[in-house]
Amino acid sequence: MNLEESKIAIIGLGYVGLPLAVAFANKYKVIGFDINIERIDELNLGHDRTLEVEDGLLNSVLDTDNGKPVGLHVCANKEAIKKCNIFIVTVPTPTDRHNRPVLTPMIKSSEIIGGVLKKGDIVIYESTVYPGVTEDEMVPILEKVSGMRFNQDFYCGYSPERINPGDKEHTVTKILKVTSGSTAEIAEVVDQLYKSIIIAGTHKAPSIKVAEAAKVIENSQRDINIAFINELSKIFNLMGIDTAEVLEAAGTKWNFLSFKPGLVGGHCIGVDPYYLAQKAQEIGYHSEIILAGRRLNDSMGKHVASETIKLMIKKGISIQHSKILILGFTFKEDCPDFRNTRVIDIIKELLTYDVKIEVVDPWANSEEVLNEYGILINNEIVKNNSFDAAILAVGHQKFKKIKFSNVMNDKAVIYDVKGVLDKDIIDGRL
Repeated sequence: MNLEESKIAIIGLGYVGLPLAVAFANKYKVIGFDINIERIDELNLGHDRTLEVEDGLLNSVLDTDNGKPVGLHVCANKEAIKKCNIFIVTVPTPTDRHNRPVLTPMIKSSEIIGGVLKKGDIVIYESTVYPGVTEDEMVPILEKVSGMRFNQDFYCGYSPERINPGDKEHTVTKILKVTSGSTAEIAEVVDQLYKSIIIAGTHKAPSIKVAEAAKVIENSQRDINIAFINELSKIFNLMGIDTAEVLEAAGTKWNFLSFKPGLVGGHCIGVDPYYLAQKAQEIGYHSEIILAGRRLNDSMGKHVASETIKLMIKKGISIQHSKILILGFTFKEDCPDFRNTRVIDIIKELLTYDVKIEVVDPWANSEEVLNEYGILINNEIVKNNSFDAAILAVGHQKFKKIKFSNVMNDKAVIYDVKGVLDKDIIDGRL
């Protein structure tokens, strides 16, 4: 395959797919496909609502009439990807309400690709999965729909995404990329393809399953480490010890791992461990540490709400009908992404106490939050409002500038989940 003449189809134009498509579009002809017509219309107007790609950068590669030798053409038309010979799948891999992996987006994408697959084409998956999904789950779909044979007529690769939403420093081309292919020759092609745009370089894994496993343990490891720190924060709180001060002291040792307590949400760390645990269960092994970490991290929202209520009671604040301000709804700071946000756990627990809640987030789209969670949020604190408690749940820069004396009652409680507020003004923190 002559990479310089390749046409690339990116299936899924979200937080992962769009930055990747833009990066490739500087050197290749790229067709970005997404089933969300509203998303396609928005991108064709030169704007990315996820804010992962700046409008200027998007417009610099956008090819609205699909007539340039290189550049990005975005559409919701399956026919447009027929002439492509490399297909990269970047759709999400969520879990259901029982925390079981949902492969439906990958399956649907594979069916679409199977319908246009040609001899010699390569299908590369970037979605986070458990080891074996590409070859054991997706390849049979590609074979069935296309009528072709794997590793004879078409080939596959796996190169896990490592996007960090909202991070403007570690962008897609600046993060070392793991690559793999279904044969030694294809592995080299896939590696050279990514190497042509990834400034940080690549690591060619010996097999697709190794690459899949490497990705799923990255976030599982972080999840377990954060769970350990979250457990420590609960213990130290009972002992009257400041967790932040303990971590600062322990962090003076050169090999101490730096993690902080907090809510663990988002579409990666809070989800990926379940994929590995599910596969382990299928082969007869019951995961202990992975699931224990998940259970502990999933309990933190309820813990924050409970601690806030306790502090209010200690101050003699009547709980019923009290007004509580929740600062932040996205899953991380200075980012509009609220997928799998665990702030919702704080809200749900507080509502059991019959309190009134105002949620403020300057980054989240209020209409999308309402549609997804049925919760009304404001982008700014409503004027002339006074609260009995405030919980800083997300460390947006804007929140650090709030003058709490202007919006809080005299003996109100301030609870800092992120540890970003002045210690003198808060009543509690993780």
